[in-house]
Amino acid sequence: MATTHRVPGAVLTERAHSVPLDHSQPDGEKITVFTRELAAPDGLDRPYLLFLQGGPGFEATRPTAPPTGWQKRALADYRVLLIDQRSTGRSTPVGDIPGATPEAQATYMTHLRADSIVRDAELIRQELGVDRWSVLGQSFGGFCAMTYLSFAPAGLREAFITGGLSPIGRPIDDIYAATWRRAIEKNRAYFQRYPGDRERVRDILRGLDDNDVRLPSGDRLTSRRFLQLGLKLGDSAGFEQIHHVIELPLDSRAFLYDMEEAVRFGRNPIYATLHESSYADGVPTRWAAERTMPDEVARERYFTAEHVFRWMWQDFSGLRSHRAAALILADHPWPRLYDVNQLAQNEVPVAATIYVDDLYVERRFAEETAVAIRGLRPWITNEYEHNGLRADGERILGRLIDLVRGLA
Repeated sequence: MATTHRVPGAVLTERAHSVPLDHSQPDGEKITVFTRELAAPDGLDRPYLLFLQGGPGFEATRPTAPPTGWQKRALADYRVLLIDQRSTGRSTPVGDIPGATPEAQATYMTHLRADSIVRDAELIRQELGVDRWSVLGQSFGGFCAMTYLSFAPAGLREAFITGGLSPIGRPIDDIYAATWRRAIEKNRAYFQRYPGDRERVRDILRGLDDNDVRLPSGDRLTSRRFLQLGLKLGDSAGFEQIHHVIELPLDSRAFLYDMEEAVRFGRNPIYATLHESSYADGVPTRWAAERTMPDEVARERYFTAEHVFRWMWQDFSGLRSHRAAALILADHPWPRLYDVNQLAQNEVPVAATIYVDDLYVERRFAEETAVAIRGLRPWITNEYEHNGLRADGERILGRLIDLVRGLA
């Protein structure tokens, strides 16, 4: 059953779809996946563009009225289908993981990766009676688009990927070692821009080490949790966002509220619990970020970036219910996410952005992947950071559409 809303500049159609939790058992337990169709008032019959959100563990971008950014550009050519990937947003949620034992909870979580998301999309495509549709994947959504190209390319007309060309065939330790190199570069660049913040950060760290500082949630703000402000280093506005937290007095309400808002995992715990599995192309992860962290990061007490650590399930109260499952999943032998042979003979038109200074997706590995996907047209640029689609989505999506159509 669909619910329709007419808003300024768009028609929204909301649907709930029933899909198997485990696609290998189609008659087994069912979950719900929510979609919101976004169409121009005069574009109700345009072809579909499926949007796959970054993450993992985040629901689709919510539209504005009237639509702006990449959605505004998309509506000129498409109807956009915004999917809340399984267990996010209005889809069957995961807060505290279902299951009576940690083993059962971990098993449940193994069904929330890109391979299952793609199978959900295929069932929804068939339910809507769509022959083929286009796909736009941002970051982790781009990883999902690569899985789509690997295992269900017949469902795709074309694919657009922004900051989401995942490494293929690279050992996971190599991937995380590269992210640490980028993190060190970003730290140096940050303190070059704001040299006074180096001593300010040291003062904050000493204060947190010596005192029991509590956030509004009641969680203790540890120094290692504070250093996760570096999550923002890969955003085009990230340096300023970090600086504007650091400049506040440590004991001020403003600092504590801004700090908690800046680094939070409780609302979307899947992001932490399944993050490393996004790179697990047929291997266990075994806390790769933690194992590969360079001595320099610890010695200099640099900000960390998109890295997860075992201690997070202690320091963040919103993650504690996931702790036992996360420990199990770190040793889980994950199945393959990509089919190298299929990608090498790909026939789906693909265009992708590769951001030169991307903190989260190593440029060198992304360029290797671009070569490995037959026919992919890359746009390699240093104009944007990883959040380019949010920062200037109308231009970025327009350029990718032109690349696929041979107009650029």
